[in-house]
Amino acid sequence: MANKSANVSVRVAPEIKQQAEAVLEKIGLPVSVLIDTLYRQIIYTGGVPYPLTVPKLPTRDTMNDNDFNAMMEKGYSQAVAGEGTELDAAFDDLRKGIKHGVQG
Repeated sequence: MANKSANVSVRVAPEIKQQAEAVLEKIGLPVSVLIDTLYRQIIYTGGVPYPLTVPKLPTRDTMNDNDFNAMMEKGYSQAVAGEGTELDAAFDDLRKGIKHGVQG
């Protein structure tokens, strides 16, 4: 195995660093391993190994009050009618999409 002696130095917003490191700690992945893995994937794929796109999902900032209220009413009505997805099933679907590179 190659000797790991190169350093990477970056600046990020403190709250972003804290939140990301908290997630990594929960899954038991040191930051150095994540960066090493990312660099390896860049080499293997010949580019950034995930899409760098702006999501096309609506956000509160991009919606007017009528559209937002309609979306919330629809969600509420679906919840009352039991037309939802169990939490575990929803996360399973998300994981499958991530695994297979599906974008929403």
